[in-house]
Amino acid sequence: MKRYLSLSALGVAAVVSLAGCGAGAESQPGPAGSSGGSSSSSSPESAAHNDADVMFAQMMIPHHQQAVEMSDMVLAKEGINPEVMDLATRIKDAQAPEVETMTGWLEAWGEPMAMDGGMEGHSMEGMLSQDQLAELESAEADDAARMFLETMTAHHEGAVAMAQEEIENGENPDAIALAEAIVAAQEAEIEEMRALLAGP
Repeated sequence: MKRYLSLSALGVAAVVSLAGCGAGAESQPGPAGSSGGSSSSSSPESAAHNDADVMFAQMMIPHHQQAVEMSDMVLAKEGINPEVMDLATRIKDAQAPEVETMTGWLEAWGEPMAMDGGMEGHSMEGMLSQDQLAELESAEADDAARMFLETMTAHHEGAVAMAQEEIENGENPDAIALAEAIVAAQEAEIEEMRALLAGP
């Protein structure tokens, strides 16, 4: 597992360096050490955006926020596998700064934080229902760890699909770079979670 983690971290670092946004990448191998925010959000190039960029940010923000919430639930429990605790910490430390980055983009672009008419009609793959969140919050030890890994795997798969759509259809270079980093980091974490679920 350790060898795999170091390889995935190297993969993310490579994507980050290519994307030109490496703040914190060395200390955070997860998706967010991948973003580091956009220091040039006010430049003409970075201000250019299309509907796909706006939708990406508007949908990925609540998606990331739920991942942070799920991670917090696990981190508050006792008796959780240390490897799962480490993963939850990395996911939280990664995605919380990305929420701030994307919020800043929407503000700089003069776009609303939420989509007109809400999320109805738009796929938010992997999002947990309130019942599922309540079940995760009430679960303990091994059951909580297993539930976290299973639901976070599906959650990550949804984020990867959304990010790939941005890569294909987006215009803003910073948003596309973040989407590429999300795909690389979260695909690596999906494999990590599947390995943890499979056991030794």
